[in-house]
Amino acid sequence: MMCLFCHHGETHEGEVTVTLERKTSAVIVRGVPADVCENCGEYYLSEEVSRKILDLAETAVQRGVEVEILRYAA
Repeated sequence: MMCLFCHHGETHEGEVTVTLERKTSAVIVRGVPADVCENCGEYYLSEEVSRKILDLAETAVQRGVEVEILRYAA
């Protein structure tokens, strides 16, 4: 698909690192499957992947972690 951010590049399957922050917690998830723009690097997550990433982050916040680095597992 054409990138909605830069309007110049096409997106291709790839992996990205997603960082989420809430209050005093930061969760970094590496190896997240995404469609990545070849031009600007903007990425797009599927609804299923987004839901899983948000669930991981919510669990970390509930445990009171300050920083957590995870590897995405399908």
